[in-house]
Amino acid sequence: MAKKKTIKDTDYLFLSARLRAMEGRLLTSGRMERMIDAPTAADAAKVLGEIGYGDFSPASEEELNQALALEREKVFEELYQFVPDRAVVDVFKVKYDYHNAKAALKSLAVGADPKRLLVDAGRVSADRLAKALEEGDYAALPEAMQAPCRQAHEVLSTTGDPQKSDFILDAAYFQEMLQAARETGSDLLCRYVQTTIDAANLRSAVRTVRMNKGGDFLRQVLFAGGTVPVDRVMSAALGGSLEEAYRTGNLRAAAELGAAVIRGGSLTAFEKACDDAVTATAAQAKAVPFGVEVVIGYLVAKEIEFTAVRVIMAGRMAGISGEIIRERLRESYV
Repeated sequence: MAKKKTIKDTDYLFLSARLRAMEGRLLTSGRMERMIDAPTAADAAKVLGEIGYGDFSPASEEELNQALALEREKVFEELYQFVPDRAVVDVFKVKYDYHNAKAALKSLAVGADPKRLLVDAGRVSADRLAKALEEGDYAALPEAMQAPCRQAHEVLSTTGDPQKSDFILDAAYFQEMLQAARETGSDLLCRYVQTTIDAANLRSAVRTVRMNKGGDFLRQVLFAGGTVPVDRVMSAALGGSLEEAYRTGNLRAAAELGAAVIRGGSLTAFEKACDDAVTATAAQAKAVPFGVEVVIGYLVAKEIEFTAVRVIMAGRMAGISGEIIRERLRESYV
């Protein structure tokens, strides 16, 4: 096997400069406020036009989805064109493959067409992935997905329980994402993925305790690979202190809010704090003038942007108040 070429920070000089310039077209907190305060949903959509999004009807969720899909495709294609190591970009595409696998399997179970649920942004074409699962052609999937998809399909077919199927795919997703991050050699990307796992585990711990479910259930929904070991999360949730378990990382404030949720506090504030902690980890890239970190920061910024666009536009379409929309938004990267 050929040895992988060593990639240096200086190999990212051109792309780093390009992305720093492109950051000026990101959806900043100021632009979000303009969208929220705009007189109509159509006026809110015009703000997106200013930063490069295609035209879409502010009354059509389908057209909003298409606009987001086109922008997502544009981002990935641009980065693929210039990034020295495409594997860095692929780390951010893994989640779409697993989203599509879950959607396709659930649709198969009820005899429905999964097309409207698929997001064509993974390493594998969404249609091809859905067809492979329909035909049981697991060899057509990325190698790491083959066994988990087969197992998830069998579990869903025999139990009819989509939650159990999702547990299998979620565990495989986090494992593959972390392994892919490690293979890039980027410390920041590994920390970002580990914080993502930590946040998922903290959410699961809080929800499990809040629903009065026991340790057997909790162990099913916790994932290895985070900075806080699974056993420590278990003991903290089932009689210890979540605040103590997460006290040394970016999730400290989220853990405090999680403990408050268990006592009847705000779930919305807790969920936001979890997401903001993940963003704070990626935001370390802002201090790096050039290198793979700039690519990671930009990809995270765009993921946050896509979520914000959906929250704001869906809220405007539904006539939801600006105050409620703001409560649902996460911290902007820029």
